[in-house]
Amino acid sequence: MTTKWTYRLFLTILFGGMLLWLIDYFRSHPENLPWTALDLRDPPGMFTAQKIARLTGDTGLCLSLLDEADIEYRALPAREGQDTQCGYSDAVSLGGEAALQSIAYRPAATPLSCPVAAGLALWEREGLQPAAMRLFGQPVVAIDHYGSFACRRVNGSEAGRWSEHATADAIDIAAFELADGSRITVAENWEGTGAQSAFLGEARDAACGLFATVLSPDYNQAHADHFHLDQAERGATGRALCR
Repeated sequence: MTTKWTYRLFLTILFGGMLLWLIDYFRSHPENLPWTALDLRDPPGMFTAQKIARLTGDTGLCLSLLDEADIEYRALPAREGQDTQCGYSDAVSLGGEAALQSIAYRPAATPLSCPVAAGLALWEREGLQPAAMRLFGQPVVAIDHYGSFACRRVNGSEAGRWSEHATADAIDIAAFELADGSRITVAENWEGTGAQSAFLGEARDAACGLFATVLSPDYNQAHADHFHLDQAERGATGRALCR
């Protein structure tokens, strides 16, 4: 066999092996393919955030995904704001001791668009709890937040585009409580080198793979005391913002 044919055979075997590896990998990790259906029981993949953002406007599908993943929620009645740009028709509240959603939100029963609720449930399972157990040896039991629904424009201005809060498609996270009662706050613990700061950094980074927008104190002074998480529809196209 000539050197040329030996080289071609080598390449054929090499690329054939790579193709078989890729087929096996994606068969085992469908979450990393853009066209596979979203399943909230799967670990987050490269396109999970986009798939969650695409649930906006398909409340039936979103609620069925929460049900299939045993995420405990309560559907809330539709609400109209004082402006035609405000209100929601797909809001739920999270709570209970469900398999994937056991963190208490304070204040309780806050309205969350279904896609935001889906992102939060995965954030708990894949980001918050693993980080808390690794760094502190105990789980997060509660999250303090500054609210979700607010009929306002971005930055509270009188003009300009409407905030994702106007449709309950965002939530502002301020602090986390651990099982022993200790609290980790964005305002006090973002800066530093300790476990609390490490936890907040990991929490922010984990959220970036699940939400269309994640804004932390690294973004600007307006977010010095909270994480802003939202499922803006632009996230369905992959144009996410993580700061």
